[in-house]
Amino acid sequence: MIDYSPLLDTLSRSPLAHWQSALAEGLQNRLEGLHHGDLERWQQSLRNLPPLDGVECDFSEGVRLHSTSPLSQTTSQQLHDALQGLHPWRKGPFDLFGVHVDTEWRSDWKWQRVAPHIDLNGKRVLDIGCGNGYYMWRMWQAGAELVIGVDPNLLFLNQFEAVKHYLPQAPVWQLPFTLEELPEPTAAFDTVFSMGVLYHRRSPFDHLLQLKACLRPGGELVMETLVIEGDEQHCLLPEDRYAQMRNVWFLPSVPMLERMLRRAGYSDVRCVDLNRTSVEEQRSTAWMRFQSLPSFLDPADSSKTIEGYPAPLRATLVARK
Repeated sequence: MIDYSPLLDTLSRSPLAHWQSALAEGLQNRLEGLHHGDLERWQQSLRNLPPLDGVECDFSEGVRLHSTSPLSQTTSQQLHDALQGLHPWRKGPFDLFGVHVDTEWRSDWKWQRVAPHIDLNGKRVLDIGCGNGYYMWRMWQAGAELVIGVDPNLLFLNQFEAVKHYLPQAPVWQLPFTLEELPEPTAAFDTVFSMGVLYHRRSPFDHLLQLKACLRPGGELVMETLVIEGDEQHCLLPEDRYAQMRNVWFLPSVPMLERMLRRAGYSDVRCVDLNRTSVEEQRSTAWMRFQSLPSFLDPADSSKTIEGYPAPLRATLVARK
């Protein structure tokens, strides 16, 4: 069972003090009601993580943990096998005591594109759809005072806990909730991230308004999402799947998304990065052995998805409340 008491204690001394009772009750109900066919296997993998002394971290160029004492071959293999028990790993990569977790996504490339445009020093940060927490560790390294991520996926929670196991004092927390299941935010966060989430929402405007409600006045939204080329009038609503994903609803052009953000009450809206996803950035690996982007593109024309839509183009926008 995850001990969230240090987080609740931290919240009691912050503008999120009103979260304490509601969050404690919600976490108890959620954790007691966890059900998944693979949950016991994942939790056994966490129990199999070897105890290590002298743990140090270096997140300046990635998520890297190392020990002041070299690991024996047996310990290294035990660590490798425990982490493999949490397959598939989507976001990363991680370098954990010499075990290189080569994830499906080169999330470090995305972070390199985002990081120059934000200032997280001393900030309270909320990461919506945080996955396994890769970006949260980078946010903490960038100076954030407190990082809270939400994602209901139980595998991602266990992957996050595999890293948190070795950094128990870090002010980085993952909650097994959706954004809608959080207590009322009352404008308490300095920065809110929504990366790879908007196109999964049936109602994109509602998502933008929910994100704004989490921000203090003057707070900053960082949004990364799939887009298409075009002017303010262009968007794509896939008929069924997009790049083999069923839950993709809405891909706006950058000008349309900028207009949507302004209409939702944001200011200083700007696109800071536009990037065509490559098969080097998203691909299958030994740590994610299922199909990935190369299988989702038209084999005769890589500028299109297998369904005939424009291949994935991702934009990062920042805006102020």
